[in-house]
Amino acid sequence: MINFNRNTCLATVKSTTEWDTVIIGGGATGLGIAVDAASRGFKTLLLEKYDFAKATSSRSTKLVHGGVRYLANGDIKLVYSALHERGLIFQNAPHLARIQSFIIPCYSFFSKWKFLIGLKMYDWMAGKYRIGNSKFLSNAQVISKLHSVKQEGLQGGIIYYDGQFDDARFAINLAQSAHTLGATILNYCDVNAIHKNADGLVSGISFTDIESNESYQIKAKTVINATGIFVDDILKMESPNHKNLVRPSQGTHIVIDKKFLGKEDALMIPETTDGRVLFGVPWHDHILLGTTDTPLNVHSIEPRPLEEEIEFILDTAKNYLNPAPQRADILSVFAGLRPLAAPKDSNSTSTKEISRDHKLISSPSGLITITGGKWTTYRKMAEETVNKAIEIGKLRDEPCVTKTLKIHGYQKEQQDGHWQFYGSDAKSIQDLAVENPDLAQKIHPKFDHIAAEVVWAVRNEMARGVEDVLARRMRILFLDAKAAIEAAPLVVKIMAKELDRSTAWQEDQLASFLNLCKQYDYQSQ
Repeated sequence: MINFNRNTCLATVKSTTEWDTVIIGGGATGLGIAVDAASRGFKTLLLEKYDFAKATSSRSTKLVHGGVRYLANGDIKLVYSALHERGLIFQNAPHLARIQSFIIPCYSFFSKWKFLIGLKMYDWMAGKYRIGNSKFLSNAQVISKLHSVKQEGLQGGIIYYDGQFDDARFAINLAQSAHTLGATILNYCDVNAIHKNADGLVSGISFTDIESNESYQIKAKTVINATGIFVDDILKMESPNHKNLVRPSQGTHIVIDKKFLGKEDALMIPETTDGRVLFGVPWHDHILLGTTDTPLNVHSIEPRPLEEEIEFILDTAKNYLNPAPQRADILSVFAGLRPLAAPKDSNSTSTKEISRDHKLISSPSGLITITGGKWTTYRKMAEETVNKAIEIGKLRDEPCVTKTLKIHGYQKEQQDGHWQFYGSDAKSIQDLAVENPDLAQKIHPKFDHIAAEVVWAVRNEMARGVEDVLARRMRILFLDAKAAIEAAPLVVKIMAKELDRSTAWQEDQLASFLNLCKQYDYQSQ
């Protein structure tokens, strides 16, 4: 047990006079910064308005990768850095990330050579962190690996290797890691003001605990804005005349049965009709198809997949899979917003010109903002941000140690099924079920998750509501919306007992969650 308890964390806030750094945002970037800052010995507080990884950080394509697309676009620096960081993730979180083989079916002689040459360069750039060698596959080999691949005109393919992970669970483990290192980590806390001293320099923040409605005023030597698609909201809080730094781009994914691909290999479609890259990735015994890249002018915490995005994914799949998935085969659909640097032309509808790299800036007041980037480079982004905090806040100059820091749950040995993603915590959860046989029951017949995992999520992963459990501690909502709806009553009942909540709370939780599920359940739309 790690005692990752929300009440304990709030008590620490009340007893602390001043923090070295306050981080706003509990996604990949903010949590990575909290781990880095705490590992250097800084007094660190992280505040997340919703649940950890509620927004972009739980809605990725689940890849730990350098970015083949970025290599094609000539962004060598970003790819090189990401491949290096990919290697460190494999090294420091082997329970969360694994090597995934990808196959590119080729339908022309020229494309075979073009992709192989590019991917050989991709392998070479990984250096000592190389995880496999790209090579040609014959027609027979492609068909044996991807049994549904469209065979007409097929001229073999390329196999290459990249990484895959569970994004939301990685975020939870980062939160636990930061906590273990001494950071204070809180979800459901809304930052509503940034304070400045007489010299106009940032001196702290105010926030409200959404659960109790209690307000807090915090003093800090540095404040870091790591809110992803919401960075401009925080920057406008600090400076009302701020011009937007971020332009959101929506990525939509659909989830289908594993029968549509193969046993273990992923599908990579490098050239879709509009130049995007599309993936079909095995994930938690299902197939994830995506993603789209749709520029938007507004952001929201629950972005809605657009019908044209779903149509694009299905139409593209038809060109490569036979039989191809139909609308009736969609088990769940979800969208996420990427915080891309805003283009100079505010009317532009292209995301190709928008940088995929991260951007680190400091306001004249000393507010530090980090945005952009990708999951794979979260650690490097955190290192650069904490270095900036040391400079801005005149903190003691402590070196970064996260290149070799093991993430909570670290375990080299492979475990069966979904237990793999718990790492070293799996045994403790299984022991809960042994101690209380009622907790050994499955929460849904289609999944192996048991009631003990719900209890564990409340006690040790700061889950506060049914969505936190079914969407992010487990991934059922993202995998099968109908199954999530069916599992919700039992999960709410278990959580109510753990959190000592009323019948009214249970009813409210259930109603709110079932309403949310409509957005993921494509068949009900």
